[in-house]
Amino acid sequence: MRTRPVIGLTLDAEEPGGYSKLPWYALRQNYFSAVAEAGGLPIALPHDPERAGEYLGLIDGLLVTGGAFDVDPALYGDTALHESVTLKPGRTQFELAITRAALAADKAVLGICGGEQLLAVAFGGTLIQHIPDAIPGALPHEQPNPRTEPGHAVAITPGTRLAAIVGAGPMHVNSAHHQAVATPGPGAVVNAMAPDGVIEGLEHPGHRFALGVQWHPEYKVDRQDLTILRAFVEAARG
Repeated sequence: MRTRPVIGLTLDAEEPGGYSKLPWYALRQNYFSAVAEAGGLPIALPHDPERAGEYLGLIDGLLVTGGAFDVDPALYGDTALHESVTLKPGRTQFELAITRAALAADKAVLGICGGEQLLAVAFGGTLIQHIPDAIPGALPHEQPNPRTEPGHAVAITPGTRLAAIVGAGPMHVNSAHHQAVATPGPGAVVNAMAPDGVIEGLEHPGHRFALGVQWHPEYKVDRQDLTILRAFVEAARG
């Protein structure tokens, strides 16, 4: 008898080369191990938008992971494409389909890094395509030091679900992104902010658990990172 909630993790996709001469999926092991440590049973979700509903029926919670690519600006109404933007249309199509289905079904959703940006787009929000061009004097959000170390602090917004989970903060987090949320979308709220004004987290109080963070809590850089994952898994338990 299963006692752990099943958490579906979205995979990254890579072109031929390296591991295989054919296209292949990839995901860091610490995504899976951190979810397991938080009490969940992690499974991987291949990119098949037509079967998103069937996959959703197998899981209790959805974790939308990050990756070295960007959401197509056309999906949030931006007709220009910054030269730094890299697209993975198949991945984005699946992630958007299953995220919207999970939100409609009121299943727990956690977005990490690019997954937080995808969640904002699912909420009807918009993104900054390239932080250095949009925010003069911004912090180095693609931190030069290892991802296992903090890159900067984030302030936690009082009264949010994130604040209820981690406390007043601040948190000291890693940072591996060149884009950020510009507007969180109707009904969604910002729950974390970097010192330079870059949005670092968002959530939607209209759902059971719909929360995104711009950093990578699976690395457990801050002492409260695992607390976020545990809160997500517990929400998925229903």
